[in-house]
Amino acid sequence: MTISDVEQSHALRLDGKHVSKAILAEVGQELATCWKGQPPKLVVLLVGNDPASEVYVSHKMKASQKLGMTSETRRLPATISEHELLDRLDSLNHDPDVHAILVQLPLPGHINSQRVLEAIDPRKDVDGFHPLNMGQLLTGIEPVALPCTPAGMVRLLDYYDLSVAGKHAVVVGRSNIVGKPISLMLLHRHATVTICHSRTPDLPHLLSQADVVVAAIGRPNYVQADWVKPGAVVLDVGINRMEDGSLCGDVEKAVVHRASAVTPVPGGVGPMTIAMLMVNTMRLAQAQQGQTVKPWLMT
Repeated sequence: MTISDVEQSHALRLDGKHVSKAILAEVGQELATCWKGQPPKLVVLLVGNDPASEVYVSHKMKASQKLGMTSETRRLPATISEHELLDRLDSLNHDPDVHAILVQLPLPGHINSQRVLEAIDPRKDVDGFHPLNMGQLLTGIEPVALPCTPAGMVRLLDYYDLSVAGKHAVVVGRSNIVGKPISLMLLHRHATVTICHSRTPDLPHLLSQADVVVAAIGRPNYVQADWVKPGAVVLDVGINRMEDGSLCGDVEKAVVHRASAVTPVPGGVGPMTIAMLMVNTMRLAQAQQGQTVKPWLMT
């Protein structure tokens, strides 16, 4: 399928719930048939009691347990010192029974998040945020664990056979978590990529030229539907709660009448993030057992 094959008035719904279930089923099958010894173990460090973080971590724990992995949440007080948190990480780095480590963000203001992420052993970095893993992604060496949300978006495109090769992709947002890594992944898939941010002039003009739009700016309904090129594929990373309790993305919902394919909010990118976290946990464990871990992004 090409980017413009779907009629504009009937945008294809890129169903992250459905695709994530298929990916998790593959992981479960591989663990059941190929895994030997202790199951992969994921440890999440949760600092403080941020309600959103509690929900995210709960979803991650449930997904890993359903697959038969070992998962553990270690709750730490918001008052923990950076030094003590780094000590906890060092202990996990040297624990041979722990295959994957995740520090749930955001962290309290007195802790340097980048320093903490750099302290995770890159061989156990399930989020793929360590500078070594990000550097490999930049230079064209596929790391064992890729950043989960961007990787989930690429897998979603793959599932629906939407090639980005030769297409113009506009990424709105330049975070280390989503904007930068998805830009690199799309480049590796031979797209021409433009990265936009808060100081980019005339965003509507750039979006009007985009075959693929990635919205990851964290502002509800920021990208207006009529900014988007007819027939474009829209990947909406945003999930924003409105005053009435409803959820919306970073792109106006009316874009479904203009785009060829869109990710729903909720049910699009979010489930894919969890699925790729499970994939990363398994792949890290395989690598630590000396198994061959096949690349998939740069193939």
